Amino acid sequence: MKKPGILVLIDWYAPGFKAGGPVRSMVNMIDHLCDQVAFHVVTTDTDYTGTSPYPGITSDAWTTLPDGTRVWYASRKGISRAVWRTLLNGHSWDAVYINGMWSPWFSAMPLWLLRGSSVKRIVAVRGMLARGMMKHGSLKKRLFLAAMKLAGCYKNVVFQATNTEEMEDVKRWISADAVVHLVPNLGRKAVGGASSSRVKRPGELQLVSVARIAVEKNTLFAIECLAHVRGRVSFDLYGPIYDEAYWAKCREAIARLPEGINVTHKGTIAAEDVPALFAKYHALFMPSLGENFGHSMVEALATGLPLLISDRTPWRGLAALNAGWDLSLEDPGGFRDVLNDLVMCDQAGFDPLSKGAFALGERYLNDPAPVRATLELLLR
Repeated sequence: MKKPGILVLIDWYAPGFKAGGPVRSMVNMIDHLCDQVAFHVVTTDTDYTGTSPYPGITSDAWTTLPDGTRVWYASRKGISRAVWRTLLNGHSWDAVYINGMWSPWFSAMPLWLLRGSSVKRIVAVRGMLARGMMKHGSLKKRLFLAAMKLAGCYKNVVFQATNTEEMEDVKRWISADAVVHLVPNLGRKAVGGASSSRVKRPGELQLVSVARIAVEKNTLFAIECLAHVRGRVSFDLYGPIYDEAYWAKCREAIARLPEGINVTHKGTIAAEDVPALFAKYHALFMPSLGENFGHSMVEALATGLPLLISDRTPWRGLAALNAGWDLSLEDPGGFRDVLNDLVMCDQAGFDPLSKGAFALGERYLNDPAPVRATLELLLR
């Protein structure tokens, strides 16, 4: 039987990984559903912040990946209204799935070209309307949304929210009458078991962050929290540098840290290498301004790595589950207190945290409900 055809538009896709969560969300969705859905992905032929096309791919043509997914890797010169119109109208799609809100070519243009169309259009918000995100470039974003609404680009569009806060964001910024479905993101199909190799000695702490270095990820806040921590602490940052001026502020904060507190930017890491990386650390430290899901967070949990994060993600109530802490950004002292407690924690105090984290991650990844909900979103 012929599979339903879904056209996906996303700025970056595999083998790219530097854009983080949105790419991981799309890869995971396709991994889970490619045996039931024929996915066609339109994306760029370079990675986030990259300048050279991926090796071994053919730009501006359909490429079939081993899982059967077809991908159109568009070159910079190959992106145009005419090309997009051909891709959108060249097949009778069961749905067009758009990732994000702000991309001129991968969100705004397809929605503009499909105005008044009977084709089902789904927009995955990807956390881009969260209050933390909307604070940055607020006027520009408001004007963009106003123009899109005035042009009718969101009329009869279905929005995907991954938590209740995101549903409220869509209602607030798009329309109180917007059709929004609550469908959680899908985790990686196989992450592996909990690491049994973590040794925790009092006075030592290894922290890690897997996210781009950017304002919305609150990297500077995390670094500044370490200024009043006692002991030997290493904090390794994995991810691309999005804003050099912001990174300069981070470097200044690092230079002011006391002796024994070391923060190192380790560069980027491929998505498939992330679970194994977590075995070397005691906590994922990511007090971001907002996450609609947090792929590195669930992957950390699934390897038994506790979280130290803000209360602006779906991963809430961590302390009650003995899986970490979700704290208010309005109280930096709370982060410092937890960090100091973690430094002094011994093996007997750490092991229950690791077990609690693993239990939470395993429970989410083994839940079939998000997979069913995603398939219904695409095809109902």
